[in-house]
Amino acid sequence: MKKQLIWSAVAAAAFTTLSLSAAAQNIAIVNGKAVPTTRVEALAQQVARSGRPITPDVEAQIKEEVIAREIFMQEAQKRGLDATPEYKVQIELARQTILIRELFAEFQKTSAVTDADVQAEYDKFVAANGGKEYRARHILVETKAQADAILASLKKNGKFEDIAKKQSKDPGSGANGGDLDWAAPGNYVKEFSDAMVALNKGQVSAPVQSQFGFHIIRLDDVREAQLPKLEDVKPQISQQLTQQRMAAFQQELRSKAKVE
Repeated sequence: MKKQLIWSAVAAAAFTTLSLSAAAQNIAIVNGKAVPTTRVEALAQQVARSGRPITPDVEAQIKEEVIAREIFMQEAQKRGLDATPEYKVQIELARQTILIRELFAEFQKTSAVTDADVQAEYDKFVAANGGKEYRARHILVETKAQADAILASLKKNGKFEDIAKKQSKDPGSGANGGDLDWAAPGNYVKEFSDAMVALNKGQVSAPVQSQFGFHIIRLDDVREAQLPKLEDVKPQISQQLTQQRMAAFQQELRSKAKVE
């Protein structure tokens, strides 16, 4: 009798342990169907990725949302909505979206941009944009005769800024007295940049012809190029490299695919 009681107690304890374990795996039983905690965890991860902290109140709301979804899903299934062609198409589209998202997430993990990658890209940027910057003004007119007349006026103490406002056909700089702000020579057409860099500070050029007309150029100042520090542009460089790698990966897959 005593042995039988012991075995009964052991069996009861085991049943209780299994029941508690099953309860821990589910947040609720809706119409006899278990709702697993993994749904809560998955939804919580989505909320967390959106930047919202998972507080006890938010967690309670997520649990209620999961239970509500189960209730609504059961009703939809009861009405046979999961057997309609429209539903099956939407399920297939959702499946594709999830798989593609996982593919891209895996690629980003295995091809993550490193600090060395960012440094190399920054060094290329510095090499391409380093050197000197020039602050110049110009007056743009249509004919050489007009340019010669302006040059003669400047030699008679005419004010460059006033003439630019009145006669320059470049609406952007003309309204600002011909000011082009700081820029590297490469920002201008070759004829303009060649003439500009040949000037000394404060000097005015002879008429310079380009595809836009005739320019009178005055060089106001020269300085070393003002480039952003690596730490200031590191996030942007990293994002740009990530996007470039993703685009290349997608293009590679498309080029290898046999599409008929």
